[in-house]
Amino acid sequence: MRSMTCLARLWCVAIAATLAGAAVADDHVRLNRTVETLESGKPVFGIFTGNFSLANARGLARSELDFLFIDMEHTAFDMETLQTFLVGMTDKARILEKGSAQMDVTPLVRIPPSGGENIQWVVKQVLDMGAFGIVFPYVETRAQAERSVRAMRYPQVRGDAAIEPTGLRGASPGIAAWLWGTGDYMQRADVWPLDPRGELLAVIQIESRTGVENIEEIAAVPGIGAIFIGPSDLSISYGVPGQREHPEVAAAMKRVLAACKANGVPCGLTTNEGNVADYLEEGYSFVTVGYWNDAGISTGAGNALATAREAAGR
Repeated sequence: MRSMTCLARLWCVAIAATLAGAAVADDHVRLNRTVETLESGKPVFGIFTGNFSLANARGLARSELDFLFIDMEHTAFDMETLQTFLVGMTDKARILEKGSAQMDVTPLVRIPPSGGENIQWVVKQVLDMGAFGIVFPYVETRAQAERSVRAMRYPQVRGDAAIEPTGLRGASPGIAAWLWGTGDYMQRADVWPLDPRGELLAVIQIESRTGVENIEEIAAVPGIGAIFIGPSDLSISYGVPGQREHPEVAAAMKRVLAACKANGVPCGLTTNEGNVADYLEEGYSFVTVGYWNDAGISTGAGNALATAREAAGR
């Protein structure tokens, strides 16, 4: 473990040196490319991964994905491993080529606690490692969604127009600022779109009947960047495991999508090559195309990504 930590630190030094020769992040460079794409009105595509190897980090960093869900809900939750993986996703050649520190693939971390559990310390540690967003599983109420957003925000500066929901995050931005390549990390590390300059995404997962019943209130919470449906857990909650096409489950998904549209919140879910075009047509704009634990992207996920890009005109 110590050798991995030392390796991560050496890479951070190399990244810092690279940034010194390139255009370090400034007010005109959007660091979160997923946010940049959503701002342009286009859908975004990603995958889940539970493989935190350097080979996987390198393969995914140079893929055509927009974002990555780093799944620490169903895999080991370890900050040193996460730090090394995030550094491994930092492509120095691309930094020099683009002239900015913007990652091609945005790393978002799904954390272990569900909405009803204590999340603040987990969120703080993950963001301090340099993640560009948090995926909150099994959120069921407006209060849980608000607490999720608050955990991601620093206390706001007096007079800030977007003062609510008030931030709870403690300040220790050293590692994250280093990874992002910016000297104004604490100003940028806020939730988009509540803060138009914010680079962080708060992704709320709806995975239960109770979450669906409260979705109109949840979707209205300021600071939510996207809402992501978990069809598997949702179908289990309705008593029909694995049947996302079941009338009750399908109706629940449509209700979530409608609430997202009403509040201008990107809505997502898991897809595959056979259904991704249809879901995009319905209005989903934040979709995953696979879950892969080996290094890189599987053939199935690659095919689904190609289909999604073609359907979206990207």
